[in-house]
Amino acid sequence: MIDKLEFFIALAREEHFGRAAEVCGVTQPTLSAGIKQLEGQLGVMLVLRGSRFQGLTPEGKQVLVWARRIVGDTRTMREEMRAARHGLSGRIRIAAIPTALAMLPRLTTPFREKHPGVTFSVLSRTSIEVLSLLGNFDIDAGITYLDNEPLGRVTSVPLYDERYQLITAMGNPYSDRDKVTWAELSSLPL
Repeated sequence: MIDKLEFFIALAREEHFGRAAEVCGVTQPTLSAGIKQLEGQLGVMLVLRGSRFQGLTPEGKQVLVWARRIVGDTRTMREEMRAARHGLSGRIRIAAIPTALAMLPRLTTPFREKHPGVTFSVLSRTSIEVLSLLGNFDIDAGITYLDNEPLGRVTSVPLYDERYQLITAMGNPYSDRDKVTWAELSSLPL
């Protein structure tokens, strides 16, 4: 059933039967048959069909949430069992906002030295995309700024705090101040 859930996730992401089949490494008829079997096993229609993909049914959207969770948990289980037998290996997928990319080697290098069988793939994405990729189990970790975004099933760990500095010419109204608020800065022409 896991392979059928993977087919379904790929179809939801690609919104095209042919591309989803290609991503999964199967033929389009195989993918279509797998999704039909999944619908039969669950007893509900998941996909709106016509001459091509037209979207997911309400039940399909609900199943997609479960499918992502189940497939993500299955991948984690397989990786843990492989690690128990052979030590850590595999690929860790990380998405980071562009300004955080420079700090990634400080996190990945010590880990890679301890676990040489692990490789990293890194994506540069926006903060919203990082959270979306995490929520869809498309990445294993993300590095981003968080304001008050709802985290759902995601756990956050602070990595560092940043301080901002105002650099201004002598004689500027704020040049003799130790602290300036964001509201005060909003009046400065940039």
